[in-house]
Amino acid sequence: MPQLRLKLLEPHRTSLEKCVYCPKLSRAACPVSNVEANETVTPWGKMSMAYFAGRGDVPLDAGHADPAWACSACYACRERCDHKNEVATVLTDARAEFFARGLAPEGARLAAARFQAREDARGGELDALSRAEAGPAAVQVLLGCGYVRHAPDVARDALDATEALTGAPVRPVRACCGLPLLYAGDREGFVAAARRLAAEVAQAERFVAVDPGCARAVRVEYARAGVSARAPELFVDLARASLDRLQRSSSERRVRYHDPCQLGRGLDRYDAPREILARITGRPPEEFIHRREHADCSGGGGLVPATRPASSAAIADGRIAEHRALGGGLLVTHCAQSLRRFRTRGEPAEDLASLVARAVAPR
Repeated sequence: MPQLRLKLLEPHRTSLEKCVYCPKLSRAACPVSNVEANETVTPWGKMSMAYFAGRGDVPLDAGHADPAWACSACYACRERCDHKNEVATVLTDARAEFFARGLAPEGARLAAARFQAREDARGGELDALSRAEAGPAAVQVLLGCGYVRHAPDVARDALDATEALTGAPVRPVRACCGLPLLYAGDREGFVAAARRLAAEVAQAERFVAVDPGCARAVRVEYARAGVSARAPELFVDLARASLDRLQRSSSERRVRYHDPCQLGRGLDRYDAPREILARITGRPPEEFIHRREHADCSGGGGLVPATRPASSAAIADGRIAEHRALGGGLLVTHCAQSLRRFRTRGEPAEDLASLVARAVAPR
């Protein structure tokens, strides 16, 4: 068969064809199509549109490109698929092709255009978090822009907890992992950001990532983009390895845990956060009806809050409504984007890093 016209999609031909000829078996897994009730943005619809665009069967215009951004990169459709098709990965590459042709939606274009300005502002935000005593041997901590910008309380807790768990001074990584650029479709910008971060942490004795989206970007997406970087330790693994140092708290309320898509389906970490919460609270956390690999999305990923804000809000509202219907309590997650979605939609959620920071005993 002739090559697809969109070169980044050629390696995904088999995945695309499986989706195109599938009777929509994973349609109910997509949080975006569920709230929009639109066949075009089901996993089948998005992959079909990317395939048709790649073959030249539809015009390369903004209307036909738009469905590629109707994905929160939650990987839920992959779990429902018998072939484990990586829909989010294919659509990320489709975004890059469309972005390069000037076909990205306004939210994606603005996210890419504002990246440098936000990077400059982030420098001041990181200065406020930096520790004066951190020297060359400090543990480099990739906090995640979402924590630094929108949840500085959690960013400080994560630094405190990492310092206590490692017994070494810590220093926040200054470079952004570039994930907003990846989801916007700005592949060139993403590669440049990845190289900056890789160079910054190359000589670090220890490198820890707090936000799972950032961790997955470095561990998985950098290699796909041709950038070599050392893989970070995960904060959640660091805490799990030190369960005996986490003190039980009598002040924590009833806790329900939300599986972040990037940590769970993205990095296969389901047990660690539950074990940490059980250690701190004295009992296993409460669960959602859909949990672990079948957990519902918070609506915070994939740049959906910027490209489809109403859909993002509706997805988060659904998760919060389920939490409250099940009896409420303290909603805990471990993802900057999920935390922000819940808090901005009226649920006073907390991050696992904050609970660990309050519970960890000094060495």
